[in-house]
Formats: sequence, C-alpha cells, structure tokens
Amino acid sequence: MVGKPNVGKSTLLNALLGQKVAIVSPQPQTTRVPLRGILNRPHAQIIFVDTPGIHKPNHALGRMMVEMAERTLPNADVIGFMVDISQPPSQLDRQIAAQVQRVRGHTVLILNKVDLQPRKIGESYLEAYRALGSWELELAISAQRGLGLDTLIEAFEQRLPPGPPLYPEDQVTDQHEQQLAAEFVREKVLYHTQQEVPHAVAVEVDEWEPRDNGTYIRMTINVEREGQKAIVIGGGGAMLKKIGTAARYEIERMLGHQVFLDLWVKVRPNWRDDANALNWLGYRKKDWK
Repeated sequence: MVGKPNVGKSTLLNALLGQKVAIVSPQPQTTRVPLRGILNRPHAQIIFVDTPGIHKPNHALGRMMVEMAERTLPNADVIGFMVDISQPPSQLDRQIAAQVQRVRGHTVLILNKVDLQPRKIGESYLEAYRALGSWELELAISAQRGLGLDTLIEAFEQRLPPGPPLYPEDQVTDQHEQQLAAEFVREKVLYHTQQEVPHAVAVEVDEWEPRDNGTYIRMTINVEREGQKAIVIGGGGAMLKKIGTAARYEIERMLGHQVFLDLWVKVRPNWRDDANALNWLGYRKKDWK
C-alpha cells in the first residue's frame, strides 16, 4: 500500500487486521519504516505492507523513508495506490502514480475517505484519479469507518500467486514487541504535543525486564533541541506523565499484563541527519537477556 502522507494507509492496515500494529497521528510521515501486517484467511495468507508516505524529503531520515517505500514496490504482487478521494490529486499523487505504473504486479486504485465531503461541495475527483494511470481495479473504501474492507480483502486475495504461507498462522505482524512499544510511545508524543514537537522524536528501548508482577520497561525519548525536551517533559513533568499513561495503556493491551513504564527525555542534536544516530535509533531488536 503506497500513497502520499496522511491518506490513511496505517488506519487501513489496523482496520484490516482488527488490531493495532501501526501507529496513527494527524501528523504527516508518522510511519517511518515499512511494516507488514499478516492476515490469515482459510485459503490464503495476505501480507499487507504499510509503507512510509512518499514525500519530498529535507533530511536524511526522510530520504531513508522514501527510499524504503520505493524499494517495496518491485517485490509486491499487488500494489494498492491509496488516495484521499475527498481532495483533488496533487503533484505528489501524480508522481507516485507514475512510479506505480512502472513496476510489475496488479495495480489497484484505493479511493479512501469516501465518507467525507469533497473539498468543494458537489465536486468529484474520481475521473482525475482514474486518469493518473491504468488501474486493474478501483476500490472505494473508508478505512476509518470500515467501509468496503471485505471487498478489498477479496480483491487482493484473488490476485495473489499460489504458494506456501510465509509466516506462522498466529503471527499478525513482523514487528516485535519492543518495536511496537516504542512506536506507541512515539504516537503519544505526536498526539499530545501536536505541532510543537512534530517529527524530531525517536524512541529507544533501553531496558525490558519481565518481573513476577509485570514487565519493567525503560525508554528514552530523543529530541533535537532543549526547547523540545522542555515541551515533552512539561511543567512539573505533567506532559511526560500524560504521554506515559497513554502509552502504558497501549502496551498493556498488547502484552496482556501490567507494565511499569519509565520514560526519560534526551537531546540528540540533528539526529535526523546523523547516519550513526539513524542506525542507533532504528528500533532494531536487542538481546534483552
């Protein structure tokens, strides 16, 4: 699933799987790395790949995100080009559509947000999106309201090649628990700080210790400037407490037991343009033993 930022790719993935594996926020470029959601059906295993929104990057992190999104295209059996049908096509929509047309695989135009009024009342942007390429199928959906999802699943399943399942039947995502927990914290930072600390945030899991009465988790929230650190902490630590409470709820739902979440905030200047920092903050799986 590809498209520009904020067209609803992560919301769709969560809706298709019936559980949260991708974080969602009103901020563009929330998804930073491609993640796989695995839907097991009676006669098929569908692996949905949620990609970072393709955009014009202005730092090393953004360039890495776009490169990873574009690298997923040639390996897909079905490519869902997702658009916001309530808005007219942008130049970025046109660029992404052209990329999709150049690769192999079944190409499907996914028209999301059919439940929303168009930007101009009475306008229809369907023909404008159709004109962006040659589409094997068009699917009108609302990821937020769950409309059209069964039709989408059936359409994708019909276009998959025969083969053995690639993941165990009980696996829902390729993300491990530490990655998801760190992403839940980042989601709450984005939500609670809004425009004040947009995307200068990376979350690192420092400690993950199962205990008799739950799991102790220590994480560091990395920002780029002292001012951002002050915003994340808040007066008397109020903002950090709010972020921690909301994130802990998500992590406990995922793990199914009590969590003790210990959050710290650290300034790491210009980490989005630092190759070493990008590797270090890559949410890679660590040895917690």
